[in-house]
Amino acid sequence: MLEKQFNFAKSAKKLVEKILEDDHAGINHMILPKGDALPEHYTNSNVYMIIINGTMTLQLAGQEEHNYPEGSIITIPFNIKMNVSNRHDELLEFFVVKAPSPKTMRIS
Repeated sequence: MLEKQFNFAKSAKKLVEKILEDDHAGINHMILPKGDALPEHYTNSNVYMIIINGTMTLQLAGQEEHNYPEGSIITIPFNIKMNVSNRHDELLEFFVVKAPSPKTMRIS
């Protein structure tokens, strides 16, 4: 078999899971209930966030917050300070694709 299958969990509670990390890309799956957030951090690669449920509140590099609904794909460059939260009633579920792999990224 040439392909590989990766699975992700379903949950009504906070979930942060690493699905894949190889030399080419990283894929994470996250679920945030209302009022929950990720710790403030810097992107460790070029990031693509794919929102499959709910509305994400996102603040980048100290700019004002923006809300992104289900069906949105957001791109964020490497080494940007970010805050991700769910300030809405519906469960927020999204995938984070990092390419290239964070293992290959360097801050110059």
